Amino acid sequence: KKQSVGWWIAIGAGLLVVALIIWAVIGGLPKLTGQDNPWDQPGTAPVENFCTAGVTSSSATPVPDKPGRISAGHLSFPTMGSPWRGAELDNRVPFGTIAMMQSALDQADYDGQGVGNDWVSSVLVSDLVSGDGFADAKSASGVVLKCVLGKYYANTVVTQKQLSSKAHQVDGHAGWLIETQLSFSVPNLKATGERVLLLVVQVEPDQYGLFYASVPDTSPDRLPEARDALAKLRVDG
Repeated sequence: KKQSVGWWIAIGAGLLVVALIIWAVIGGLPKLTGQDNPWDQPGTAPVENFCTAGVTSSSATPVPDKPGRISAGHLSFPTMGSPWRGAELDNRVPFGTIAMMQSALDQADYDGQGVGNDWVSSVLVSDLVSGDGFADAKSASGVVLKCVLGKYYANTVVTQKQLSSKAHQVDGHAGWLIETQLSFSVPNLKATGERVLLLVVQVEPDQYGLFYASVPDTSPDRLPEARDALAKLRVDG
């Protein structure tokens, strides 16, 4: 005896409904929410979003007036004379709300575009603001270094040889200093590497400041001057 076709149609319709529900949960919902994968765990944001530069914060530290010193983020170093330029504001520092910098020319208009793209030695201080906070100066220094390389050398393949990574106190405040040698190849640029000094200091129980210096190999006379600025760094109230 033949079975009723109606039963098979009912069963098939039921299976189709179940399949559509599964598709909506696994495949359709991400598209409806405008995301490729809304199931990603927190903390998987792209590096460029994580390494925020020029962030805004209600806790941004005002730049105090320190005659004869370059100051930001509760850190300061003595103003350096010629060939170092006067104090400049830098808004590219990862996690920084405000940074003050001195620079010295290494190669003018290195890319030949005539728009003022100069390669320079630089020394700066900045505050550091992280939404989740930093565990300590050591971990902060490693994170900031990675972000600096991604931000300052975004379109360049950079290799680094870490020369030292050690504790470095400033006025009794815990800090961590990384010294590394960078190597790169930039069209029309004479320098093929530079030395980086990066120090993170815990200036308050929940606040950190940054000292950063980079000196191209083609400006070797600037490196002792950057080291001297580091040696004379102090924590300001």
